[in-house]
This record gives sequence, C-alpha cells and structure tokens, in this order.
Amino acid sequence: MAALADPPAHADIARPTALANWLFAIAAMVFVMVVVGGITRLTESGLSITQWQPITGTIPPIGEREWQRAYDLYRATPEYIYEAGPAGMTLADFKFIFFWEWFHRLLGRLLGLAFALPLAWFWIKRAIPAGYKPRLVALLLLGGLQGAFGWFMVRSGLSGEMTDVSHFWLSIHLLTALFTLAGLVWTALDLRSLARDPAARPARWTGTASWVGAILFIQLLLGAWVAGLNAGLVSDTWPLMQGRLVPEWDSTRGLGWAVTHDPFLLHFLHRWFAFVAVAALVVLARKVKPRARHASIAIHSAFGIQIVLGVATVWTGVALWLGVAHQAVGAVLVAVTAWGFHLLGQDRAAGAQARAAR
Repeated sequence: MAALADPPAHADIARPTALANWLFAIAAMVFVMVVVGGITRLTESGLSITQWQPITGTIPPIGEREWQRAYDLYRATPEYIYEAGPAGMTLADFKFIFFWEWFHRLLGRLLGLAFALPLAWFWIKRAIPAGYKPRLVALLLLGGLQGAFGWFMVRSGLSGEMTDVSHFWLSIHLLTALFTLAGLVWTALDLRSLARDPAARPARWTGTASWVGAILFIQLLLGAWVAGLNAGLVSDTWPLMQGRLVPEWDSTRGLGWAVTHDPFLLHFLHRWFAFVAVAALVVLARKVKPRARHASIAIHSAFGIQIVLGVATVWTGVALWLGVAHQAVGAVLVAVTAWGFHLLGQDRAAGAQARAAR
C-alpha cells in the first residue's frame, strides 16, 4: 500500500477544481454509457458480439467475409436459433444490432482511457489532494469491474436455451454503473468543497442516506429485473394489470422464486414500490431544501419526470425512445440523489469539525 500513500499536501500543486471538473466529465460519459446501454438492450443488440476482445474488438468487421464470420458466430446463439432466425433476420439486420453493441463497448474503452490517463497525469504532477488517491483508484477499479460484469452478462446468454442475458447479471452490470456514477458525483463535490475551502472535510455518510439509499436501491434492482425479463411488456395498462390491481402470478415455486423471476409480480412490485421511493425522496428533498433549494428542486423534478415516463412506457408497450428516456432519467435521479446525500453529509462533517475544534 506504500504506492498509495499521499505525499505531504502542497496547496500550490493540488488541483481540486481541475479534478472535480474531470470527474464530472467522467460522470457525464457514464451517463451516456447508461443511455447507450438502454438502446442496446431495447434493440436486442447485446448478444450480437459473441467474443470478448478488449483490444482487437475495437475495430468492427471490415469486408463481407469478416461480416459473414461475425454473423455466423451470432447464428450459433440461442437468441438467433429460437427468435431472430425464425423472425427472418438478414445480414443487414445483424449489422444494425452489431453496431449498438460495438458502440457500447467502444464507449466503455474510451471511458476507461478518459479515466486512467488523466489520473496518471494528476498523480505524476502530485495534483491529487491528500486522502483522495485511494478513492480515485477505487473508482478506476469499479470501472474495470463494470467491464468484466458486462462480459459475464453477455456470456450468460450465449449458451443453453436462454434467448436473453441473465437478468441477475444485467442488474449487477447496471447497478454497478449507477453506483459508479454516484461515487463520481460525490467525490467531485468533495473536491469542489475543498477548492472553496482548503480546510473543508469530505462529506460524511448519514442515517438518512442509508435508509433512502436502501429504498432507492430496491427500486432500481426491481427495475433492472423488469428490464432483464422483458417484464415491462406484460401489461400496457395503468394503474390496472390484466384488469385488476394485483395481477395473477406464478406462486407454484414459492414466493422467493416469484419475487426474483415472475415477470407479472416484478412488474407489479416495480410499479407500486416506486411510490415508496418517491416518499423517501420527498423526505430527502425537504431535508436538503434549507441548504440548497436548487438541489431539492432537482430531486423533485427527477422523480416526477421518472414516474411520468414509467407510466408512459407502460402505455406504449415499451416504446424504444420512452424506455431509453426512462433509463436515462433513472441515472439522473441517482446523480441528484447523490448530490442530496452529499449536502447532508457536508453538514455532518462540518458539525464534527466544529466539535473537534472546541
């Protein structure tokens, strides 16, 4: 761990503002990744590239022979055998879905470089303030882990009789991205505080952040499972499903299986647990309002738009642009929630600092 040790902090070379701006730019790239990931999922493009080639995979197939080889690899997958093939997929159709998966992976590679190279530069220039090196390394490792999870997700849909990726791996892949996004925003805000006041301490985690975060995590997890199981398609009506408030669902394998696998029950849970999440976010927004009214407005706006998009997505039978918008605003909601948590954490850190000074 000696390599991670911080040299003595020097105010003349530490650059918290530059670091904060860089991390916000990385957060924006993660947001774009989440949006493109949504397009990739909704266009059924995720299984079009059947190999993991971090370096050579950067270049797409060139020439008809390479395209045919890539297409032949896809034609061996259960998705093609049971769904795409019988539906009449052509090589031109394959090129369309290949593009989205390739573009998604390319963005991941660019994101890794956009994080690793500036981090190395800031490190060499000793521009990283004391205490932040381990956190930045952790964020870099999270990004690498996210890429590995993405491949495990794809691999889960390439064998057996599964025509889609595992919804468990999809949820791990998506939630890791959202957790990384929140970590980037939190760290960038800490650095901005440090730039304004060299004596500022990093924000602390609070009890409110714990219980609101737990509720939001459950809602995001349910949403990821709904996405992975295509459960959004089981009903195009709201508020009723199948003409009733509580839909019929498969209880023959036990409640545990149903809560994690049954698309009707998961759709129902995601639909109505959303209002539990809204109540929790209202509490958060009211707590942060005295400190930053614009943060409170951002939280209210994000969950309000998200609810409207969720209902509209159901009514349209998961229209592509609405499904993507729903996922995109979900990422925005995570970012502004992290902002709210950070504001509360700043108050706690300031209180601890004041007590220590007595």
